[in-house]
Amino acid sequence: MLPSSTVENYLKAIYLGQSSLARDQRLLPMGQVATALGVTPGTATTMVKALAESGLAEYEPYSGVRLSAAGEKLAGLVLRRHRLVELFLVQVMGMSWAEVHDEAEHLEHVVSERLIDRMDQMLGQPTHDPHGDPIPNPDGAITTEHLDNLLTCPIGTLLRVTRIADQDPAFLRFIESNDLKPGQPIEVESRDAAADSVMLRGKDERRITIGARAASKLLVEVAPFVTAIGTPFQKYGDIFGHRDTKTQRRTRCR
Repeated sequence: MLPSSTVENYLKAIYLGQSSLARDQRLLPMGQVATALGVTPGTATTMVKALAESGLAEYEPYSGVRLSAAGEKLAGLVLRRHRLVELFLVQVMGMSWAEVHDEAEHLEHVVSERLIDRMDQMLGQPTHDPHGDPIPNPDGAITTEHLDNLLTCPIGTLLRVTRIADQDPAFLRFIESNDLKPGQPIEVESRDAAADSVMLRGKDERRITIGARAASKLLVEVAPFVTAIGTPFQKYGDIFGHRDTKTQRRTRCR
């Protein structure tokens, strides 16, 4: 099966779905595949069977699907194109990080590997896209990152926003307006279970209250090089993930 845009979308959706599975869950339910792609379960099943016949996936009726090694590699290459295009549109073209996802959804299927490699060089071989998602290497492999969100980190811990787990433009604009983009230092001051909210202390000592649902979409790491809110993350590089990997490693909240 030649990778068409439809095939690539399925591979990407399954790959991303797999990454969110519990450790004891081997297969991605077909319902999740259908929901992610906005199609009926029957349509999703038909395509997944075709992927399995092509050696790109393993399908078990009434159980779910998982990509094969070949399928994971192709999915990784699609994600590499998508995330490099997003970063290029932000850094070079000057587009808002809130609007590049949809553009990249189209461009990821038409840009050549030669162009992608050139973008990678121009951008300084970045490790993460504007939203903090890791950029796969030229072989399609992605470094696994185990991050916590603002609901699981201890109160009073100095944190660094690392990734935004939602591509909705309105949500991204909300994040930007509150200085919560990747790279920003924050601290959880309190959580209110009754109000279902989280109080944060951010840039310039600013207090920010966000809902628990929004807090669950902000992935963070402990900020070992930061001694106070407002201290620049000089050893981390800029917000787009140009990090010195020889001197820095991620630290989980717990």
